Amino acid sequence: MLELDVAYHGTPRAILGRLSLRVTAGERICLLGPSGSGKTTLLNLIAGLGVPSSGNGVRRDATLRVGYLFQEHRLLPWRTLRQNLMLVGAAPDDVDSLLDRVDLAGHGDYLPDQLSLGMARRAALARCLAVEPDLLLLDEPFASLDTRRAQSLRDCLAALLEQRPQMAMICVTHDAQDAARLANRVWYLDGCPAQLRWDERLEHADDRAAVVQTLSRLAEAI
Repeated sequence: MLELDVAYHGTPRAILGRLSLRVTAGERICLLGPSGSGKTTLLNLIAGLGVPSSGNGVRRDATLRVGYLFQEHRLLPWRTLRQNLMLVGAAPDDVDSLLDRVDLAGHGDYLPDQLSLGMARRAALARCLAVEPDLLLLDEPFASLDTRRAQSLRDCLAALLEQRPQMAMICVTHDAQDAARLANRVWYLDGCPAQLRWDERLEHADDRAAVVQTLSRLAEAI
């Protein structure tokens, strides 16, 4: 599905050291690391929104469809949710079912400013789903949400991943509990420039305590 061999130097310091990684269908990756360790930079390189400073670059399947949920919802504020989804190619007859999949049934004619932050994030997720992605990129989707809204979005994502088992996901997060809930693989970035300190597959992704303890030990060791 996706292979990357990249480094990113940035200005005035190197941000990412050389990273060589491969992502296959159905992998659900949570990308963790300290603030400023280059997680969003890596996500942007994968999405093609940045150019690596060195390495062989990012190689994707020719037909790979990517959906990107940014930290900001980036919905057009003067367009309704229905219109926002149709702008990325959603058929008019599919809009209501897309909104229903993210628990926003009946909100198609709302403007983004009429929604809470959690609802706007779910609307942006529906926009991602409109392109029927093979790879879903999520940049801190639960940031700035209260506990209830974060859990609602987390549950929504878990349900969507179950519905589409071949869809891959890379989710940037600071919370090891997100990995326990959503991931079957965890990446951990740290250092200056950042290196991949941990790349592990989770056999028991629902074992929250084990995931949290492992990542805590890793953080203490670096």
